[in-house]
Amino acid sequence: MSMLSFNTDGDFAQNYKFLIGSILPRPIAVVSTINEDGTNNLAPFSFFTAVSAKPMIIAFSPLVRSATGELKDTPRNILREKEFVVHIVSESIAAKVNLCSTELPYGQDEFAFSGLTPIDSELVKPKRIKESLIHFECKFRDHLDYGLHPGGGQIITGEVIKVHIHESIYNNGRIDTQKLQPVARGAGNDWFRCTDVFEMERLMKAQIQS
Repeated sequence: MSMLSFNTDGDFAQNYKFLIGSILPRPIAVVSTINEDGTNNLAPFSFFTAVSAKPMIIAFSPLVRSATGELKDTPRNILREKEFVVHIVSESIAAKVNLCSTELPYGQDEFAFSGLTPIDSELVKPKRIKESLIHFECKFRDHLDYGLHPGGGQIITGEVIKVHIHESIYNNGRIDTQKLQPVARGAGNDWFRCTDVFEMERLMKAQIQS
């Protein structure tokens, strides 16, 4: 069976489908920010990863709105306020997190719309999600911009200045994956459960993971 080959200079939708159908499962960052009028904003992003352990840096990549070419509320808020909170998604809150992806009018509170509970952060202004089992309070660090056009994206990094981990999933300095029950995104409407875990020993002299 032969490989199919495609150029990437055509319709952005094709490229997007290739990305979300290939890079998976993708962990979900649910990012809380403060709107210009002081209201809460909450949105999920599946282009999300770790960057550095010390300093502790995480990154996510919001695309511009494909219909208008405008920045989404989350990057607008971060570039103005310089702080945000990233939450990890467990299966128990997946349906409510999915509601947060609804494009609401600017200033409408996604906490209230989704039924998630806002609680105060310790070092930043944006609220945390009470029901999430892991929270990263972040200060804005870097921004790379690839254009305000349909399909255009950016990279936003934040330095984690406070980590909150629910005691039910914390065991001897580590997070218990089975108790966290993380979920991830796939292509289209697909989601993944982390229910089938297997181990392979890494062939290196020193392992932080061991």
